[in-house]
Amino acid sequence: MRRAFVFLIMVVVLLPGCYRGSRPPRIGTAAPDFTVQDADRKVVLDQLRGQVVVLNFWASWCGPCVEEMPSLVELQHRFKDKGVTVVGVSIDVDGDAYHKFLKDYKVDFLTVRDPDQKTSSLYGSFKWPETYIIDRNGIVRRKFIGAVEWTQPEIVDFLGKL
Repeated sequence: MRRAFVFLIMVVVLLPGCYRGSRPPRIGTAAPDFTVQDADRKVVLDQLRGQVVVLNFWASWCGPCVEEMPSLVELQHRFKDKGVTVVGVSIDVDGDAYHKFLKDYKVDFLTVRDPDQKTSSLYGSFKWPETYIIDRNGIVRRKFIGAVEWTQPEIVDFLGKL
């Protein structure tokens, strides 16, 4: 009886903190605007309005990030003339590791380094990689957690319709 009571208390106390909806919290809302300036470039999300943005949070030391990077590069090549922009925000603290990763994986889409994780915190991201699809009006339409094969037909079709 005591175990059942403790279990009930845990459920009542812990469950309200869990997200129980059918969609991630930011879907259908305006994407939080941000500005990230690193030693190489500056990215202002609001300046990309009118384009579909594939916003990817990643790190050079993250295995799933390494796994998905070639398909993100391919996605940018396929869609760059169709108004889709891949934006990578690295959380790397080590600038040398970040630059080595960009070179090793031939990352040629718009990427900045945010070692303080201000931008990923703004989005509530803490698992790497995490990616948000933002439509031309600045509304978050999809969120992906973990490595994704960005050239799969379902994703290509979805992006083509935005």
